[in-house]
Amino acid sequence: MAVFKGAGVAIVTPFNQNNEVDYEKLGELIEFQIANGTDSIIICGTTGEASTLTHEEHLECIRYTVEKVAKRVPVIAGTGSNCTNTAIYLSKEAESYGADALLVVTPYYNKATQKGLIAHFTAIAESVSIPVILYNVPSRTGCNILPQTIASLVKNVKNIVGVKEASGNIAQVAEIMQLTGGKIDLYSGCDEMVVPVLSLGGIGVISVLSNIAPKETHDMVAKYLEGDVIASRELQLKYLPLINALFCEVNPIPVKKAVNLMGFQAGALRMPLTDMESANVERLVKEMQAVGIKTIA
Repeated sequence: MAVFKGAGVAIVTPFNQNNEVDYEKLGELIEFQIANGTDSIIICGTTGEASTLTHEEHLECIRYTVEKVAKRVPVIAGTGSNCTNTAIYLSKEAESYGADALLVVTPYYNKATQKGLIAHFTAIAESVSIPVILYNVPSRTGCNILPQTIASLVKNVKNIVGVKEASGNIAQVAEIMQLTGGKIDLYSGCDEMVVPVLSLGGIGVISVLSNIAPKETHDMVAKYLEGDVIASRELQLKYLPLINALFCEVNPIPVKKAVNLMGFQAGALRMPLTDMESANVERLVKEMQAVGIKTIA
């Protein structure tokens, strides 16, 4: 059984005025998501600024989220690292807190060969008993998990069950499904490609858009899986300008601004990320309002 089907939110991490994690605000965001139909909470991913969290903050965010969600929807913990031992440590801790699954990103900076990727992901998966979803985002990591590598991992490591595919290469997505015989839980990692990925056998999206439009992103997937492809496609196209605005600067700069514009007080970004350019803020506000999202600006 899949960890989840539908739209999972790659949730932002709110910070207070002292640039510390604001757990009260994180709780508010979690409740907003669940109330609006989000199918899973993904904590400490790229959108959650995991790379700027200390190990203690990282683990406390996972622990807090598991307790706050209280099994209402699955919690998937981002536990990837460019150090295999660190990823194993984070993964084992997340499992001990009760996370339902792990999202493990491709090693960044030091990269790895395909042989190295197999060794890396296998070691992490074998250190835990909960499901593991691979996260392929070569634009950020500089390292692409080839379809053949994904097929090998899914075949040979029993708890590697899925992939968040954010290469932006639909041909690569098709090859993954062909090589695995469709026996993999495929999630779009690109909000602008949800429907194309679903058309190849995907079962959902791990989404940035869901931070500000959780119900609509859920519906985009649910309608497709129910057989209403036209309605799903209409939502994809309707939200495309907003999706483009959410990625007009590096993620999560725009989406955290959008969450603040909605009045959630998610706080500032941690350096090296900086505030959004004013012209891009205007564009973001325009596109949010165009789809009926109220802003305080």
